[in-house]
Amino acid sequence: MTKKVNGIEWKSILWIVYTIAVVLVLAFAKIYLSNQIYYESRVVNKMQREISVLQAEREMLQQSVESLKFKHNITNTIFSIEED
Repeated sequence: MTKKVNGIEWKSILWIVYTIAVVLVLAFAKIYLSNQIYYESRVVNKMQREISVLQAEREMLQQSVESLKFKHNITNTIFSIEED
């Protein structure tokens, strides 16, 4: 024989408590995973910004190297002309 509280059996109350517990666990798991995804995406975005900055710096350095090569070739040509 099961006892009733205000017309509700204890078995029903336990099922409600278990159900609420499961829902809370799932909700906290979702919140935790969402937060972890957010923080990881921040790290990825930071890395992407750094990559774009480094790529721009690489382009500038390549242009500088090309300019120095051109200048070096011109000065070598001028000195070779003067030596003749």
